[in-house]
Amino acid sequence: MGNRHEAGELLPEADLARADSLGREIFSDVANKWAFLIIEFLGQRTMRFGELRDEVGGISHKMLTQNLRMLERNGLVERTAYPTIPPRVEYTLTEAGEALRSVVDGMCGWTQRHFSHIESSRRRFDASQS
Repeated sequence: MGNRHEAGELLPEADLARADSLGREIFSDVANKWAFLIIEFLGQRTMRFGELRDEVGGISHKMLTQNLRMLERNGLVERTAYPTIPPRVEYTLTEAGEALRSVVDGMCGWTQRHFSHIESSRRRFDASQS
């Protein structure tokens, strides 16, 4: 599980099975609902903070800021600040972010395909716990 380099062996720092791996840390960073939604919407177009907050319903200012910084730190989002008054900042996906978007799109499609099954399973489970 993870990345392999030219010799075909697993890079320890990318091995998701290792608790101390950077790969697991990156996976943990990007595998959250807010990051997925941000990636999905930024994949449609470059956006300013307020536009993105409006698109990602239910996200707080603080949570959007934290997730954008995390995505920028991981090289998935590029932040461009323009020296205007008032200040203007735009966010866009990097090449790596675009590549991750295809995974997010797959997750969105999976959710839609299996929604009814998951919804009924949740109802059955919740009823059995009462």
